[in-house]
Amino acid sequence: MKFELKATDPNSSARAGVMTTAHGDIQTPIFMPVGTAGTVKAVHQREIKEDINAQIILGNTYHLYLRPGLDILRKFGGLHQFNGWDRPILTDSGGYQVYSLAGIRKIKEEGVTFQSHIDGSKHHFSPETVMDIQRAIGADIMMAFDECTPYPCEYDYAKKSMEMTHRWLKRCCDRFDSTQPLYGYDQTLFPIVQGSTYKDLRKQSAEVIASFERDGNAIGGLSVGEPHELMYESTELVCSILPKDKPRYLMGVGTPENILEGIALGVDMFDCVMPTRNARNGMLFTTQGVINIKNKKWEDDQTPIDEHLGGYVSTFYSKGYLRHLVHCKEMLGAQIASVHNLTFYLWLVKQAREQILAGTFLEWKNKMVKHLMQRL
Repeated sequence: MKFELKATDPNSSARAGVMTTAHGDIQTPIFMPVGTAGTVKAVHQREIKEDINAQIILGNTYHLYLRPGLDILRKFGGLHQFNGWDRPILTDSGGYQVYSLAGIRKIKEEGVTFQSHIDGSKHHFSPETVMDIQRAIGADIMMAFDECTPYPCEYDYAKKSMEMTHRWLKRCCDRFDSTQPLYGYDQTLFPIVQGSTYKDLRKQSAEVIASFERDGNAIGGLSVGEPHELMYESTELVCSILPKDKPRYLMGVGTPENILEGIALGVDMFDCVMPTRNARNGMLFTTQGVINIKNKKWEDDQTPIDEHLGGYVSTFYSKGYLRHLVHCKEMLGAQIASVHNLTFYLWLVKQAREQILAGTFLEWKNKMVKHLMQRL
């Protein structure tokens, strides 16, 4: 994988770049739709590619390991062949799922033993097996196995967890470097900065992660309930330490406001389930602000969902019709809303990139944050 910086905003730390992978180039800053179980929920691959124009999507190691399982993925030749997606894929290591399974897992130095949320069966993830699983999935970008600490988190626990994550990273790198890709194309490994919201821990972790000199770096353990101000402080600190010539990925973030602020701090890559999860619950992000399509005020609204956004679903379907579908719990409602929200997110990062290239990002960002988060 290669990363080339194209421009830096003169008034902030925002950057525009190009990542080159075996499955194509990625224009940064970029938002990555989350395809947990090999699918972005309620969205066809054709729509992701042609309507939404996503340049990279996510798969999830934990979920794909459980279903369909590695034997099936290997028989198909990896996730790209399995789901028909021919652009880049990033896989989460399963560390966040381990965090979210707090009641049914045990964390030790050798790895994590956990129960499947599907049938209760017992499984074990170690840094080595997680590398092997991601080799079998065939992601272009693999994530190191880490422990994502909760918020709030005691300092001593955050410190011990961070140090274990660093030891796990060494094991991940050793396994990654001693194995080969399975499907004839290169893969790359991103380490993950941890340390909760403690500045000294974040600084230490960023320095350790940078010392491994991998092709890109991620910032984990944020967007887990902490105030946005703390998330921004930690992000700014870490971005000031991580190398400028490599992409930075802020995991699990977030709202349109979070993404714009993250870009301003020097982040290049984002992912979040928010656009699709909120879509299924009737919340739409638009170029004019946020809409709760369930509200009665949209019942007889004949205007398009978002005529300024472009794209098929946003300009073809009316707000009144979408409200009817969501109100009736029709599957088409979730599909339309999901495609719309993802189209908006990809539009947003594309606009940010254009503003960075033009040298006008900061002023535009400050205006857009207020504009896009207003409730309509």
